[in-house]
Amino acid sequence: MSGNQEVDPGKGKGGSLEVLAASVVNSITQALADLLDLWNDLGITKEKQLERMETVKAHIEKLLEDMIEEERNLKEKIENDIVMQKMQLNIIRKELNLDSYQVEEGLSILQLERKFRLALEAAVKEKRERLEKLRRLQQEDQALCAELCATPYYIPTGHIPTSLELKELEEHVQSLLQVKEQRLEEFLRLRREIRRYNKEIGHLPEGTLEDEMLLDDDDYICLTKKNIEDLTSLVYQLQIKKDSLTATLETLKKEVQLLWGRLQWSQEQQEEHKRITSKLSISEALRMWEELLQNLEVQKKEQLKDLTLKVRQQLDSYWQQCFYSDEQRAAFQPFFSDNFTEDLLSQHDQELLKMKSMFENNKLMYNGVHQWTATWDRFIELEKKSTDPSRLLNRGGTLLKDERERSKLQRQLVKLSEDLKKSIENWEKENGCDFLVNSKRFSETIDHQLEHHKVKKDHTKMFMNKDKSAVPKSAVKRAASPSASPAYKFRKVKCCLFER
Repeated sequence: MSGNQEVDPGKGKGGSLEVLAASVVNSITQALADLLDLWNDLGITKEKQLERMETVKAHIEKLLEDMIEEERNLKEKIENDIVMQKMQLNIIRKELNLDSYQVEEGLSILQLERKFRLALEAAVKEKRERLEKLRRLQQEDQALCAELCATPYYIPTGHIPTSLELKELEEHVQSLLQVKEQRLEEFLRLRREIRRYNKEIGHLPEGTLEDEMLLDDDDYICLTKKNIEDLTSLVYQLQIKKDSLTATLETLKKEVQLLWGRLQWSQEQQEEHKRITSKLSISEALRMWEELLQNLEVQKKEQLKDLTLKVRQQLDSYWQQCFYSDEQRAAFQPFFSDNFTEDLLSQHDQELLKMKSMFENNKLMYNGVHQWTATWDRFIELEKKSTDPSRLLNRGGTLLKDERERSKLQRQLVKLSEDLKKSIENWEKENGCDFLVNSKRFSETIDHQLEHHKVKKDHTKMFMNKDKSAVPKSAVKRAASPSASPAYKFRKVKCCLFER
């Protein structure tokens, strides 16, 4: 085969290799022919040419053997690489909790090597990425757990996390971040309340926790669950203390205001003291009110008799407003004592406070009683006028006005009676006792007044009818006159109260 022989482009890969091999053989043959020509030209004997040809042969064989050995070593190396890559790949995929790597059949050694090499690189990359993500998430998790005093998400040391474990760890970190945000908001709110209470109360810190809350350093933030609970408890204690101090302060103010009135302090003096204390903390204001109360108590001792008599006037006024009977008033024996001592004044003060409280708590009820009493008295007054014969001599329209007013009052009394009885019933249920006016149950008093009025009116009507039947008809005719007409009409209009 000559070296210039063309290769048919239509042949496959196998044909091309055969052509290339034939070309190699042809090249060697041509080279040997050229060597023989050179040796002949040089005049080298046949024996020497044979020796030289042996040398050429040995050289070519050695070269081919070296090439074969090199390719054989390469094949062996690639096969060993495939075995190592496959083993490493299986180990890593097992660590990653992945199935063993499978390749299709019929692949060449080089194809297998490339497949396993790329798969190993991908597995190593995924392992590295998982470990890096694990490291980052664990750092965040540990920092948050240390800050919140929580339990870290557990992943064994040296363990390659699965995708599910990484997802759960990430969710755990996100959950801790939400808890941190909530606790931070709660911490800042509690700290603001503690500072506000301390300012309002004038409270001095009584422990490390309170000291830390009052520091100007905003970098101090402790978000553990226990610390939040302690702060919540502290806020509750401060609130109770504020409420207690406020209640004490209000009691002091009432006592002082009572003495102000008795000692006749001017309104300007009172307002000035209130203005000064309103700018202070509760504790500071409390001290000022206590000092003022002590001073007023000293002044009170110097004016015991006058003060006691003033209290008696106030007591008498409240007894009247609360409809106290003589028996109820007499039950308070100190009222009649002439031994004006501090103890006597104190007893009067207590009784006055009791009556004030009673009146304030039942003001609506007493107002209703006052309204009933005033309306009833006016109605009875008009009833008496309606039976007075001299009313007929009035020509100024007063008779008609009185009758209209009496009718209006009659309607009001009906409604007042119903409303009062309902209110009294509710009051007695709530208080578990009778509602008394002048030592009598007022709902029974209303019934008694109405019944008494009806009996009296029926008796008057019966008496008038008896007198009328005793008068002769001729006398009635002689007595008739124009002035009698209004009386006749008035009697037709008049009706009995609350007839049913």
